[in-house]
Amino acid sequence: MVGDEPVTELLFREEPYTRSCEATVTAVSDAGIELDRTIFYPMGGGQPGDTGRLISVDGEIQIADTRKGDGPEGVVHVPAAGSPTAEPGMKFAAHIDWYRRHRIMRVHTCLHLLSALVPYPVTGGQISDTKGRLDFDIPEAIVDKETLTASLNELIENSASVASEWITDAELEAQPDLVKTMSVKPPTGVGTVRLIRIAGQDLQPCGGTHLANTGEIGAVVVSKIEKKGRQNRRVVVTLADLNPTYP
Repeated sequence: MVGDEPVTELLFREEPYTRSCEATVTAVSDAGIELDRTIFYPMGGGQPGDTGRLISVDGEIQIADTRKGDGPEGVVHVPAAGSPTAEPGMKFAAHIDWYRRHRIMRVHTCLHLLSALVPYPVTGGQISDTKGRLDFDIPEAIVDKETLTASLNELIENSASVASEWITDAELEAQPDLVKTMSVKPPTGVGTVRLIRIAGQDLQPCGGTHLANTGEIGAVVVSKIEKKGRQNRRVVVTLADLNPTYP
């Protein structure tokens, strides 16, 4: 417990491939349902919240979105309109929409590779289950779509491992170059910060869900590069195959 707030066990941090888990309702409010443990990622860092279902012996609650709740580890599961109600103490089998999540993981991991290929500060970004974008602080266009597409796919085909590790707030403060984003800073204040390492390619703070290997991203296309300000270039990357062989 942190004060009077229940702490949610965030299974998605170290187990992003887990599709379901058993969980108990700890709180219910107008915002949604809180569980003692969850595989649902809450919207944040440009990554959308997970969707899915909470299934019990009494019925099924469709989860239309997942948001951050109170405290550093609060997660609120937002029911779809018309869903049955839940009560504290109820037990559910929580199931994420795995195919959507896996596409998001593919896009998110690809954006890490993109940030390694375009070595300029990142001013913004957004992820969906079909495409993603990063905005870079670049005074002039320095790359074209075809060249960047080829370079990205070459990195993807190298099938580099992707893993998480943790450093202290103090260690991150001593290594400011790890932080690529200008507008969004990694969460600090709880003692440790999570890093995502793509072997031989990239290392940066990130709380999202990622693949275990870049080869799983599949082919991508840089579908747009556009000017979004005097020193801002937006690069949009789209998955070429939305329905590969899933793990």
